[in-house]
Amino acid sequence: MATILVCDDDKAIVEAVDIYLQQEGYSVLHAYDGEQALEQLQKHSVDLLVIDVMMPRLDGVRTTLKIREESCIPIIILSAKSEAADKILGLNIGADDYLTKPFNPLELVARVKSQLRRYSMLRQDSLPARGVYRIGGLELDDLRKEVLVDGNPVKLTPREYNILLLLMKHPGRVYSNEQIYEAVWGEDSLGGDNTVAVHIRHIREKIEINPKEPRYLKVVWGLGYKMEEHMPSDKRDY
Repeated sequence: MATILVCDDDKAIVEAVDIYLQQEGYSVLHAYDGEQALEQLQKHSVDLLVIDVMMPRLDGVRTTLKIREESCIPIIILSAKSEAADKILGLNIGADDYLTKPFNPLELVARVKSQLRRYSMLRQDSLPARGVYRIGGLELDDLRKEVLVDGNPVKLTPREYNILLLLMKHPGRVYSNEQIYEAVWGEDSLGGDNTVAVHIRHIREKIEINPKEPRYLKVVWGLGYKMEEHMPSDKRDY
C-alpha cells in the first residue's frame, strides 16, 4: 500500500488526516515544516505528499519547488487561502491538486486516491529496457526524468512531462483531450479541453523544430492527439 507524507505545522490536522488515511490502509509519515518534509523524502520512499502552504522555516510553496527539481510524485497542497490566484500559483509551481481549509477529510482521501490512480496509470504498462522511450531524435528517460531532442536536454514542467510520457508510452494511439486531462490531472475533464491544448502547444514549442509542422506530436482532427509511431531516423533498442 502507498506511503503518504502529511506536512502541516498544525499537529491536530496531521493527526486527523493520519487517522483517515490509515483507515484506508495507507502508511502515513509526518512532517511539521518544509525542511522536515524534505528530510522524510530523503529517508523514505513516498508515493504522495500532502502539504500545507503557510509553515515556519520552509513553506509549502518553496518546498514544492525544491521537490519538483528531482521528483514527479503527486503533491496535494492545503491552504487557508481560497482566492483563484493562490490556487493557480500552487498548480503552476508543480502541485497536482489544491484543497482549501477547512476541508472534509473524506474529500482529501478521495483526492489522494485519485492522484495515486493517475500516477499509477502513467506507469502501469511495461517499460522498455532501462525505462527509455525513443522516437526518432526524441528520447524520454523515465528513470532519470529527462527529455532529449537530438541529444539536447529539454526542460518540461511536471504536467508537460506526464503528457509526453503518456503519449510516448503508446505511440500511434490517439488520446482525446478528456482522456489526457483525466490521466494527467487525475480528475474529470469538465472544461479541460483548452488546458490540454495549451500544454500540447508548449510541448511542441520545446520538442519540435517547427511547431506548426510537428514531426512527433500530431493532432488528429476531431479526435485528439497522438505521438508519431515511426520516423525515418527512428532507432529503437527494444
